[in-house]
Amino acid sequence: MQATAEIADRISTISVSSTLKVSADAERLRREGIDVVDFGAGEPDFPTPANIKEAAVKAIAADFTKYTNAGGTQELREAICERHRIDFGTNYAFSECLVTVGGKHAIFNLIQALVNPGDEVIIPVPYWVTYKDVVNYAGGVCVFVESEEHAGFEVSAAMIERHITPRTKLMIINSPCNPSGAVLSKEEFRAIFELASKREMFLLTDECYCHFLYEDEPFSIAALPGAKETVVVAGSLSKTYAMTGWRIGFALAPAPIIGAMMKLQSHSTSNPTSIAQKAGLEAMLGPQDSVPAMLAEYRRRRDFVVDRLRAIDGVTIATPKGAFYAYPNISVAFRSGRIQNSLSFSSELLAQEHVAVVPGEAFGTSDHVRISYATSMRELERGLDRLDKFIGTLGS
Repeated sequence: MQATAEIADRISTISVSSTLKVSADAERLRREGIDVVDFGAGEPDFPTPANIKEAAVKAIAADFTKYTNAGGTQELREAICERHRIDFGTNYAFSECLVTVGGKHAIFNLIQALVNPGDEVIIPVPYWVTYKDVVNYAGGVCVFVESEEHAGFEVSAAMIERHITPRTKLMIINSPCNPSGAVLSKEEFRAIFELASKREMFLLTDECYCHFLYEDEPFSIAALPGAKETVVVAGSLSKTYAMTGWRIGFALAPAPIIGAMMKLQSHSTSNPTSIAQKAGLEAMLGPQDSVPAMLAEYRRRRDFVVDRLRAIDGVTIATPKGAFYAYPNISVAFRSGRIQNSLSFSSELLAQEHVAVVPGEAFGTSDHVRISYATSMRELERGLDRLDKFIGTLGS
């Protein structure tokens, strides 16, 4: 007797990651021998710094290949707290830190531990793809706050306050933002924190891109007096240290929340890879010179991409202030009638010009595409020339 393949209902509440799908589609074309320019992946093109790789090699040689504590080694958790203190002036203890299998894992664990069915979670638009699906998986209700493109996609406390109800449990702030590159000012972020504190809500600050700001100094809202009571930090080593494949992230939160997240983690992934934790330790305590070097190159690419996009007739873009993404408005392409939204735009662009971008629908808008400039200048030039050509053919 063959078992019936009935998938659990909760899986239907989530979708396949759009960014991963774009990467898979691009890879499929490459295997067919097609020359693809891939602007889809949110992954640094820099190598992991040598000192970090060497730490992993030493860990293997020393047979540091066994299980660790489910929430990460004590030395790494303490090092994460210390790095955050040095960089941002916070004061977290070992018991308030959890090491996770990437930053996404920290966000998943938090929402599963904190959000009950029916609880509302405020998410500014555009948003990173995973927020919506993880909230839905927990049975929560996403409450989207539309930001204004002409204002650089920045969200304000006043905009958020209009969406708060007695069911609101959590708000998610991602600054610098994936996909728009928007960066909240310290003053506005403080106002959002004060709003969350006054209304007794939790505030999740996703600091994945916290070191990649082009105009302002990096800061963490968790450094404000009293913030530790209601603020949860989700962090990642993936972007800051070009360690995407190492899968090391972390959470900083009140000890009871960390305990709940660790309980969940102990029955899912258990500990992050022991060797990657040693690499992460070196990232936290070792030289930090690779970070400003990457930032300087990202700034150079950002300036090129923004200028090149603005040279395309009808394309507009709010200047990214952080991260490494451009989020241009390509609705000019819809005038031809062949293209209805950014989903069909992205599909046709990949099929016709072999350029991979992520459609704005993945982030809650339909007039934009996300372009990652975490790639070489040569690829940026080739890909943007193809994009320009593609939009030109739609108008002819």
